[in-house]
Amino acid sequence: MLELILGTVFLIYILFIGQLIYGFNRMRRFSKTKFTPKTSFTIVVPFRNEKENLPNLLHSIALLNYPKELVEVILVDDDSDDEFRIQNLEFRIQMIKNVRKSNSPKKDAIETAIQIAKHDWIITTDADCLVQKDWLTIYDQYIQKNEVEMVASGVCYVPKNGFLSAFQNLDFLSLQGATIGSFGINQPFMCNGANFAYSKSFFKELNGFQGNETIASGDDVFLLQKAVSFAPKKVGFLLAKESIVATKPVATWSELFQQRVRWASKSTGYSSVYGKLLALVVFGGNLAWIVSFLLWLVGLLDQNIFMLFVALKFLIDFILIYKTANFFESKLQYVFASSLLYPFFSVSVAVYSLFGKYSWKGRNFKK
Repeated sequence: MLELILGTVFLIYILFIGQLIYGFNRMRRFSKTKFTPKTSFTIVVPFRNEKENLPNLLHSIALLNYPKELVEVILVDDDSDDEFRIQNLEFRIQMIKNVRKSNSPKKDAIETAIQIAKHDWIITTDADCLVQKDWLTIYDQYIQKNEVEMVASGVCYVPKNGFLSAFQNLDFLSLQGATIGSFGINQPFMCNGANFAYSKSFFKELNGFQGNETIASGDDVFLLQKAVSFAPKKVGFLLAKESIVATKPVATWSELFQQRVRWASKSTGYSSVYGKLLALVVFGGNLAWIVSFLLWLVGLLDQNIFMLFVALKFLIDFILIYKTANFFESKLQYVFASSLLYPFFSVSVAVYSLFGKYSWKGRNFKK
């Protein structure tokens, strides 16, 4: 009976991840061609205590191959303890203070910036990111070619050595793969605010972040899910090398756990039924792995059956991660060791996110 229950859970898990792989394969890469730039962008960067990272981001923005008159940068200081001074930048740039009005500092920061933004499109990124020179060029071409009002795109980690960086890279690739795959099956529910764009008029039409102000994070996924529910044909994913934004991996296991708890805490607030269902299936698949392992240890599960479960889960996960890594040109390391640790890490994060609290940028947030 136990074997049947566990086998059913694994089968459902494999079917869902297989569906995401199918969706990933359906997505077509967008290629850069010759267009006259038309879209005007306001780059919004909420930040708190980022004086080490902001100069690198602004340097990458300064190298953008895009008309200066079509770009402005708004840095939103969310009560930083350190002081940052703006360096000279060819684009219009200003730094403003965040106006807090909800439990979500980042949503408040974005809304504060949108109120004074001069351009038609808002594109958000994070202070610890780096953008490519054709970042806005490829966005502009995608927007011109497709009748969209919201565009999500890819984020990858800056490569670093060591098991911690390799582990979180694999985890992050699985999230990016799920994001791309969900767009491919017309069930988008997830994106990353480090590389996310929408028109100001569409943001106002959606009433912004209204409805999820009590949840500290989720400036990206909740807005995406609201848009998909309201006007799915106006939402697209830009699958292009030029649009990828790079971000830094965290430095410690504690930071990684807190970050993933913050991300996982959003899932209970999803409006997307598919998103909620997938989160439950992924949790179930990883919990089933742990239960199978413990039952095998105490001799209640046949070794051959346990190895079959492990092999099937590893294989389906690896296919999605490999395809994603191939697109991002990301090197895969410690894959097998990470696959053994991941179920314990994932289940711990999921359970803690339901009952615990987390720290973020020096602040504590309760579920």
